[in-house]
Amino acid sequence: MMIYNKDNKADIPSLDLLTFLFESEHCPAKEDTPLHAEADDPSKVITKSQARTLTRQIAHFLRHEYGIGQNGPGKDVVAAVSTGQFALPCIFYGVVAAEGVYSGASPGATVEELVRQLQDGPAKIVVCSANLKPLAEAAAKVVALPKRNVLVFESTPQIKLESADGSVRCAFDRELQWRTITNPDELEQSCICMLYSSGTTGLPKGVIVSHTNMVAEAFLPAYINRPIWKDWAAEGKPFEIRTLAHLPTAHVSGVQGYFVNAFYDGGIVYWMPIFDFGAFLKYNAQHKITTFFTLPKVYLGLARHPAVTDQLESLRIAYSGATPLNKEVYHCTKFGGKGEERTLLSQTWGASETTGAVTHMPPNRRDTSGSVGALLPSMTMRLVDENDNDVPLGQPGEALLKGPVISQGYHKNPEANAAGFTKDGWYRTGDVMQFEQNGELLYVVGRTKEIINYNGLKIAPAELEAILTEHPLVADVAVAGVAADDTEVPRAFIVLRPEVDPTPKTAEDIKEFVKQRISEHKQLSGGIVFVEKVPRLQSGKVWRAELEKLEASSWKVL
Repeated sequence: MMIYNKDNKADIPSLDLLTFLFESEHCPAKEDTPLHAEADDPSKVITKSQARTLTRQIAHFLRHEYGIGQNGPGKDVVAAVSTGQFALPCIFYGVVAAEGVYSGASPGATVEELVRQLQDGPAKIVVCSANLKPLAEAAAKVVALPKRNVLVFESTPQIKLESADGSVRCAFDRELQWRTITNPDELEQSCICMLYSSGTTGLPKGVIVSHTNMVAEAFLPAYINRPIWKDWAAEGKPFEIRTLAHLPTAHVSGVQGYFVNAFYDGGIVYWMPIFDFGAFLKYNAQHKITTFFTLPKVYLGLARHPAVTDQLESLRIAYSGATPLNKEVYHCTKFGGKGEERTLLSQTWGASETTGAVTHMPPNRRDTSGSVGALLPSMTMRLVDENDNDVPLGQPGEALLKGPVISQGYHKNPEANAAGFTKDGWYRTGDVMQFEQNGELLYVVGRTKEIINYNGLKIAPAELEAILTEHPLVADVAVAGVAADDTEVPRAFIVLRPEVDPTPKTAEDIKEFVKQRISEHKQLSGGIVFVEKVPRLQSGKVWRAELEKLEASSWKVL
């Protein structure tokens, strides 16, 4: 058995998440450190001391009014559906402190989608932002939750938490101290959060997230970063974390990134209600944002949009994930600094099941090859073929993972657990990966279910998509295999830039562009279909189930 990274280990603190953040020596945030602020009005801010108090007050309210955690930890699910607001992290901390389970739901969900999540919990309470009260009430009605169990949470003009029917209101006058946990087994087997996986090919599944998962996902990148940041400070270039919350808090990048990691590094999160490109630029400049994680399509927009000038000059570390970054982004001069001082643009690789990224690029290393970095310490990997045999070094294979950030599995879904984990406990990522450069840096080849099998030859849609996004006329693209003459061939679903007409000549130009850059069997033999929009999930990944519908209705293939 070939196991990668097995000798690279870090001593992860054996602490519950809240003690790790609020009380341990590992977190550099001081009592008066500002942690969360409203992007539009940064005078509305929560310090570490204030966050601790709010956490305990919300926990007391949830425990004594709704019985959250009363019968033991990890049993009572609290669903939260909210647009971005600066006090929202305290709802998360409060649920964890009460020993409930935080279940983040998408603010873009339909009633049916929210109902499915509430039923899966089942949720005992729904917390919503004021603007999503109709959605929360409609879903609650379907699952027979009374309006008393729909809690409306507001951060401005003042922090308020009260039931939709007005019968119950948090007075913020009594506190419940969370239970400190140091037992490794209890920490590993806990359930403090449920994140619903993207569901690119099926319905979303509830991923169980533990104290250990979230502590490790904050600790391990910092274990690499902090010595480098210390060197930067000694060189007179101190790095202060100022990030911008603009992604949904139902996804791991929002929950872990905005609620946990920035806090753990003593940084501040400025909160936007929803993503708006113009506001995103304004807040980056206004708050001198130094780091963020965002989606590849946002990076491409930043690289191409003429309105982007010097708004990103403070940006020093920028992460991406879900799909590959366009090469155009790597070489864009709009990001902060020059030469070695320019922004580190780094791709990461992970999933809800891995509590976020399992790879990391050190902040002092520049890579434009498309790598997703190296495995985090304490994470081990195997690369296997379709029969679970280890592939030779340098060859692509499906990545199997073990380590402290890996979920225990899926909530109430034994079939998914059987499919997603081997009998000896390796998590099947479904991603085909490859090591290069002496077995250190990792590269994503594609998804096992998406690999196109052309007469026995493997074609990765991601490779074709990366080439197509380099074409100056292409705004977005997804590639899928379609049946042809007893085999599969690649077909591209392309969104053109606004000023471009979807003509046969345009299609031929794009095909020729691909032809010059890739081997013959990988050509777009399945043709091109021009579409108005590529179906994507909030994570940025292509929604394969919806793409299949496009394939079925592709009446105009060029």
